[in-house]
Amino acid sequence: MVEERAQPAPRRAARSGNRLVSDAEDYLFSHSADKFSLQEIAKAMYVNGSYLLRVYKAHTGRTLLWYHTFLRCENAKKLLSESDLSISEVGESVGFVSSAHFSHVFKKMTGLSPSAFRREHAK
Repeated sequence: MVEERAQPAPRRAARSGNRLVSDAEDYLFSHSADKFSLQEIAKAMYVNGSYLLRVYKAHTGRTLLWYHTFLRCENAKKLLSESDLSISEVGESVGFVSSAHFSHVFKKMTGLSPSAFRREHAK
């Protein structure tokens, strides 16, 4: 009897973890241009920050900071290919403080510098 009760608990925890991951990603999507703050995200999810990081990493294999950076780079890709904003303006509009940091992170995430990406994906 004890084994039967122990069985459903992991499934509930997994669903709860999936929901937490989904909620955290939704929050980051809505706040992608904001400074990354684990405390604010965890507070919005009503969980401890360490717990949130563990659950997110366990379910996705990635960190929340990686996802936040990924979203910023996805937004930057769109701006680089669809607008005439300068590289520094694109970086600033997606939440990077300096264009040098934006260029470094963008290249690390995409394999291309922002200007090379723009040349390859011009409108």
